[in-house]
Amino acid sequence: MKTSEFDRRFDHGEDISDALDLSQAVRPGLQAKRVNVDFPAWMVESLDKQAAHLGVSRQSLIKMWLSERLEKTA
Repeated sequence: MKTSEFDRRFDHGEDISDALDLSQAVRPGLQAKRVNVDFPAWMVESLDKQAAHLGVSRQSLIKMWLSERLEKTA
């Protein structure tokens, strides 16, 4: 597909996903990076209770809370 055809389809709101190779796509800044954090036992227990209450994993809860906090302070 020529660039002009791609642009026309995109500009008209047509589906262009068939023209894209998403196998190598990356989302900058969203690559996972492992970190280790030590928490006191009482904090882990509290996190686990909150995570169970919300039906998510401890890791998901921590990421969600950290994300919310970082957005507030940005």
